[in-house]
Amino acid sequence: MNVSELLRLLQTEHDETTARADSLRKQIERLTTALAGAEARRVELAPTRKVIDGLAPPDHVPAATETATVYQRIVTVFNEHPEKVFRVRDLHEHLGLPTDEPSINVTRSRLGRLVRQGILEQPGRGRSQKRT
Repeated sequence: MNVSELLRLLQTEHDETTARADSLRKQIERLTTALAGAEARRVELAPTRKVIDGLAPPDHVPAATETATVYQRIVTVFNEHPEKVFRVRDLHEHLGLPTDEPSINVTRSRLGRLVRQGILEQPGRGRSQKRT
């Protein structure tokens, strides 16, 4: 390989890298615009949700709060028993939750999210414990 061929290859790689960087800049610009729009819409929706929650019957609890409460209860159990390894069914029994298969699957998903967030770890298949 001679010097001129090496320079040509280097120039080609430089041009491709420049094109890729330009493409990424445009993508970042599109995503930034989309994010700003989504954030603005979220801000617009917040007062509407407050009004609807205010009009709901007194025994109504928003779904997001119910979900957050279940997550809080799960994390509390693991915090209270940091060394214990729980199977999903055992966790359900401990929390007094239904042990039917659909409910178990929802909790499996929740535990998976907590593992991905670094709050829990999986020492074995189908087992979860507090991350140390």
